[in-house]
Amino acid sequence: MTATQMPRMCRARRAPRTAVTAAVALLLTAALTVPAAHADPPGLTEDSTPPVHIDPNDPDLRMVQGAKLAPSKVLNIKSIVETDDGSERRQDTNDNVTFALQAEVLFGKDSAKLTPDALSRIGTIAAEIKKQHATSLRVFGFTDNLGSAAHGLTLSRQRANAVQQELAKDLGSSVGFQIRGYGEQYPIADNSTEEGRKKNRRVEVSFPRGS
Repeated sequence: MTATQMPRMCRARRAPRTAVTAAVALLLTAALTVPAAHADPPGLTEDSTPPVHIDPNDPDLRMVQGAKLAPSKVLNIKSIVETDDGSERRQDTNDNVTFALQAEVLFGKDSAKLTPDALSRIGTIAAEIKKQHATSLRVFGFTDNLGSAAHGLTLSRQRANAVQQELAKDLGSSVGFQIRGYGEQYPIADNSTEEGRKKNRRVEVSFPRGS
């Protein structure tokens, strides 16, 4: 082989390598320039779907001819808070506040005489009455179904009177009272168990909420 032939052979051997390199570069360029045909629209993720379109002129969305909307009203929302032992419960609605005190925390057994602990509890209720600026109060007494119905009516009225008299000491003569003794009527729990009867033996004080 002569010296003049060697460069030509070297060029012949390098030519295929150059062609392969060019082909690879062409493929890479094509791959980078292919448009993302399946890309998600802006604002959507893989798991989300576009919102449903609603036609406001759809006749199925119209009211029947001659129909009218019902008058608007404010729903009566009720909130109930009770102590852990269930001895005292407060219920608030849009219109009224009601405190229910179990008889055991107010009186001795089969008694209408207030205990020392009852005075502080009634004082808390009086403070809330002043806060709400209430001038009309209802004090209702209830018992369980043990004993005669007549005895229950008498005892429940005596207990309601005792609570009313204590409230009057704090509130003065500007507040009016409705006092009732309902005995075993209107139970709030099952009278067949002692736990239920304990809840039914109670005095409730209710009054309008302030504006």
